[in-house]
Amino acid sequence: MSQKILASELILNPDGSVYHLNLFPHEIADLILLVGDPERVPQISKHFDRIDLKRQKREFVTHTGSIGSRQISVISTGIGTDNIDIVLNELDILANVDLSNREIKSHNRDLFLVRVGTSGALQPDIEVDSMLVSTHGLGLDNLLWYYQLEHDADVKYLAEELGLDFVKPYLFNASEELLNKFDEKSLRGITATCSGFYGAQGRQLRKPISEPNLVAKLGKININGKRVTNFEMETAAIFGLSKLFGFKAIAINAIVANRVNHTFSKNGLQTIENTIRYTLDCLLK
Repeated sequence: MSQKILASELILNPDGSVYHLNLFPHEIADLILLVGDPERVPQISKHFDRIDLKRQKREFVTHTGSIGSRQISVISTGIGTDNIDIVLNELDILANVDLSNREIKSHNRDLFLVRVGTSGALQPDIEVDSMLVSTHGLGLDNLLWYYQLEHDADVKYLAEELGLDFVKPYLFNASEELLNKFDEKSLRGITATCSGFYGAQGRQLRKPISEPNLVAKLGKININGKRVTNFEMETAAIFGLSKLFGFKAIAINAIVANRVNHTFSKNGLQTIENTIRYTLDCLLK
């Protein structure tokens, strides 16, 4: 017997679409690019041969179309793991729940999620305007602790390495299948995901912060021979929720800052465009 989800838990719009994304299941492709900035959606979809759908509600913009015979969607998530919680849950609803009766489907739909975003480097040798593929997401935001899920690393070890009594870190892997689509010579590393842009990323402005040495601490962490290379605000949550839902996920980062060298890109828009082209080329080759 199918399991039915209560109306108070699965909220739909009056037209029957899922609440925040305002989408129906047939309006998303199996391959979905996720971006933070709504304005980055048309920056990606301009590369499509055809755009079949444009939809926006709040900060969530969706374009679905195709390049050649491959259908692709690009969706803006907005900033932060709180929005990732919304977007990935609603993608799971679209993939695996019958919206007409709120019943869970007996067969799962596979989704391939690719985050394309900007990021700051945590190692001095990673150049501004380079691109980096995330092999893992190190969460510093607590979102995944709200779910019952087996974690991909010894979180006690991670907590000891960080030494932050107000953070319980988690670590999840990228999809090996998607990793294999990208050049093995590409820059790779562990991406730390923070819960904010300023204090949560060790930026001290007018007022003191709890951990002014966060950048240095993250830069020294080594997990099975891999170093923490960069940080941003979404990747670890995407990887963790993808594991929960059975999706495959990866993240490609446009490095627009180096927090160790205190440098920032002078041509970030071109770096993002290069990262988009690289990502599409690798996914579709």
